[in-house]
Amino acid sequence: MKNNILSICTLLVALNVFSQNEKTLVTINKEKTTIADFKRIYEKNLDAIDSEEAKDVTNNLTLYINYKLKVEEAYLLRFDTLTSYKKEIASYKDQLAAPYLQDTTFIAELVKEMYFRTKNEVKAKHILIRTLKDATPQDTLTFNKITTIRNRIINGEDFEKVAVETSEDTSAQGNAEKGVEGNKGNLGYFSAFNMVAPFEDAAYKTKVGEVSMPFRSTFGYHILKVDNFRAAKGEIEAAHILISNSTKSSKAKINEVYKRLQNNEAFAKLANAYSDDSGSKAKGGKLNKFGTGRMVKPFEIAAFSLENEGDFSKPFKTRFGWHIVKLLKKHPIRSFAEMKQELIAKIKRSSRMQMSETAVINKLKKQYSIIENEESKNILNRKDIRTISKDSLQNNILSINDSNIKQETFVEYLKNRRNKPTYVLFEMFKNQEILAYYKKNLVNTEPEYANVLKEYEDGLLLFELMQQKIWNKSSKDTLGLKTYFSNNKEKYGTKEFKNIKGEVMNDYQNFLEKDWIADLRKKSSIKVSKRQLKKLIKFYDRQ
Repeated sequence: MKNNILSICTLLVALNVFSQNEKTLVTINKEKTTIADFKRIYEKNLDAIDSEEAKDVTNNLTLYINYKLKVEEAYLLRFDTLTSYKKEIASYKDQLAAPYLQDTTFIAELVKEMYFRTKNEVKAKHILIRTLKDATPQDTLTFNKITTIRNRIINGEDFEKVAVETSEDTSAQGNAEKGVEGNKGNLGYFSAFNMVAPFEDAAYKTKVGEVSMPFRSTFGYHILKVDNFRAAKGEIEAAHILISNSTKSSKAKINEVYKRLQNNEAFAKLANAYSDDSGSKAKGGKLNKFGTGRMVKPFEIAAFSLENEGDFSKPFKTRFGWHIVKLLKKHPIRSFAEMKQELIAKIKRSSRMQMSETAVINKLKKQYSIIENEESKNILNRKDIRTISKDSLQNNILSINDSNIKQETFVEYLKNRRNKPTYVLFEMFKNQEILAYYKKNLVNTEPEYANVLKEYEDGLLLFELMQQKIWNKSSKDTLGLKTYFSNNKEKYGTKEFKNIKGEVMNDYQNFLEKDWIADLRKKSSIKVSKRQLKKLIKFYDRQ
């Protein structure tokens, strides 16, 4: 019972505070400002203010009224119709809306998943069947072909053998003429961000020893088999010496270099003198930091097999020639806290960010009433769709809540997009319109967005107004400036105008602004609720 009474009391206090916040504090030319509106502005920079005088509620209300009067004047002078103003506001709206177009929960989970994949590597092999970029699995021969190939493996055929026979990733077969051995579909170990997103997702979701279902990437349709899963080895810094295959004596030459290394000759010096890798030899053979999956397999195996910093390998061969690699430094996987921001940045630069936007669109599709006019969509089947006259494109093709989109808008969207089928472009168009509707209505659905946008709009108008009314006038009105100096000589003592022009200009600007504010107040109706102001002062006195 005691807890129930306390809960009721707490609720009543909260309701009373909410009710109080909705009361009108000041009315300026019929425009009402609630206590909540004023508190939001007042409290915004309260912690950064040291002076008690600057924190004074009454003084801040006076400044707020002056600010609102100036902004109102800017609207009366139609500064909001200026082309430069509209352009800057449109740009700012895009910046401000950007975070709302991402699913924060989705991104937070994705960051955790990418960290898991950074800490753990998967070893896989795959088979690729290439297809048209916008083909669909339901109606393509390609999908049937990759499914048939999968069934062969499920029924007992060797994956590598089938990969050599069927995969359209040419690395599976290699190139006998160039002496390049095929990898039989083997990709080695890889971790987060080393593969295109659909491939990486399929690899980490498939169990060791199992073959995935067919899936699509930008390259076509794949199946993959996971061979192993292990803790990631992190990254390393290494240097190497390369003797290319251009001469018959390359093996003898690399062995000679190896003997000199065994006799304690400097690795960097020998790399500079003998290496055929022009990109690294001048740096003593030093390569950029790398992890697994970034180098050809023999090089990776040799580099990651070195245990101690300073160790170097025996000569080994890749398709580029003969190498000796030296371990310079190991970089183990850092903690989640240390890597979080780096992972977020990588996600934002990758195609996965589109997945976040897609998650937002899918949520909006469930919230909104979206109607496609099937009769109007018949134009999608017309080959001359891009040249249909506008007069024939006035029917609604799509409706999102109370917003109707005409066929004309869709055809305009199509005109410079010819690399995808029309039905795919319609889906893209629909998604774009859903996001556009959402962005347009953010001011009604997201109070924080609306408040920040309004502050920026008003601030930009005020800047334009102050420039015209005060700053330009004080800098260009030389006579007015000198007259002000003459009328206030006692303030400046024996100082000459030319020596203190900047100071005088600043004082003159304050003088002009004070007069201007006085004039605005004379022609305006300002009503402050003394009762609410008194309550507000008491509220902050108790803080």
